Amino acid sequence: MVSNTGLSLSQSVFRPPGVCFWSFIFCVTSGRVKKPRLRPKGFLLSRHHFQFGNYASSVVSGKKLPRFEDIFSELGYKLPEKSAAGKTAPGLVVCDKNTTALARDITNELPVLTLPPGEAAKTWQSVETILRAARNNGLGRDGLFIGIGGGVICDLTAFAASIYMRGAELALVPTTLLCMVDAAVGGKTGFDLEGLKNLAGTFYPAKAVFIASEALKTLPLREWKSGLAELFKTAVLSKDESFFEELRRFIETGGFENPGFTNSETTEQFLSLIEKAVLVKGRIVEVDPREDLNNAAGFGMDAAAGGTERALLNLGHTFGHALESALGLGTVTHGEAVAWGLARSAELGQQLGITPPKRAEEIIRLSGRLLDDSFGKVICRVNGELFHTALLSDKKKKAGKPRFVVPSSEGALIIEWNKNIETYCNSLAARFSGNSALFPG
Repeated sequence: MVSNTGLSLSQSVFRPPGVCFWSFIFCVTSGRVKKPRLRPKGFLLSRHHFQFGNYASSVVSGKKLPRFEDIFSELGYKLPEKSAAGKTAPGLVVCDKNTTALARDITNELPVLTLPPGEAAKTWQSVETILRAARNNGLGRDGLFIGIGGGVICDLTAFAASIYMRGAELALVPTTLLCMVDAAVGGKTGFDLEGLKNLAGTFYPAKAVFIASEALKTLPLREWKSGLAELFKTAVLSKDESFFEELRRFIETGGFENPGFTNSETTEQFLSLIEKAVLVKGRIVEVDPREDLNNAAGFGMDAAAGGTERALLNLGHTFGHALESALGLGTVTHGEAVAWGLARSAELGQQLGITPPKRAEEIIRLSGRLLDDSFGKVICRVNGELFHTALLSDKKKKAGKPRFVVPSSEGALIIEWNKNIETYCNSLAARFSGNSALFPG
């Protein structure tokens, strides 16, 4: 498949050294001649096109944050002038208190809505606040919603854009590692409801996602580990053993302990890892953009599962989401829950004879390194019955029963509910007895 730029989907475009990559992308995509602004030498660019069903989506990555003019240019928009009454804005920026300064660096020209930070803000009330702000600033259906933040902000902004006037334009600037490698790519949107994570949501891919390593410079260590958990999950899913090995070495050597991008080598290494994760997820979502339960096409799936390719991305999430719900959303980070869930998936896979013992041990050990020091004490507070109820209420269940993704010798498999899984889940719920040693990793 070829995009309208004449480039194959998922093909990279690299800019000449020293050229501002946002300006360079504009020149490539528009076909116009435009004198590029200069950036420091060694500035890296990659750009990938994806086709998620009816939606074309691009992921652009580099070192510097884009300006709002760059975002509009990337999307091919001309900045409209304000109306005489001064009530019409071409776009709305949504951020939280942690990313307000970044939002102001990107734009002083667009209205900025600041929401409270954290999972507690991932509610319908926040969505309604975004919708009201869009209306009050005169956004039309051609208005642009720009989410600048982590997974909560990007999910909320994307959901609001998907329902505003039945669908407005959307661009995302993820500012956490977790959001860069997972939440911002692929089009899942949503908010939490009834204590369940992302119970309400839509599929609505951003027209463009801008990944800038500059945004990660001040990311706290706990959030770095959280993002690495999603990165690690993707490496396990991929059939690229070099990707897995590179990330394994990074985790084992404690590379995340001082991640602050103090040199260009570290920066480019991380941009490369992020790019690999984006390509893995993008390739899966292109085949199955809406997690169609009737699509049984075959990327590494158990033939009896009758599942979907996109469901593979739930590796570690069925267990992880149940843990988050049982503890109370926001008690642990999403990445910590995924790391713990990934270890449980490997444990289950080994018991089912699917995950090779050595692979399972490696996944459990590496996942444990990504947990916060306080995690062992926190998990002791889990109520086993609440955990079991949340596990059986997983929103991706089929025929009333949850499905599980477990690591295999090459990637992962989707497994339908069966007696062996039921026995494992019952024993897992019973293990919540205040002894964190019961959960290696």
